[in-house]
Amino acid sequence: MQRRRLKQTMSLEERLAEQAQRLREEAKSLPPGIERERTIRKARQAETGSHISEWLRSPGLRPPE
Repeated sequence: MQRRRLKQTMSLEERLAEQAQRLREEAKSLPPGIERERTIRKARQAETGSHISEWLRSPGLRPPE
């Protein structure tokens, strides 16, 4: 069994930000309720993941010596 390899054309931060934006647009079209809240929560999680990934890649962080 071989692994399928996929070359990403966008960075993780860009993909998460795009997903968050798409989810927010989707949430606007949903009626108020549980499904809308879940979609908004997923968008916030994607944004948070994007920010954390940016923070981890920042030049201020250095590996232990």
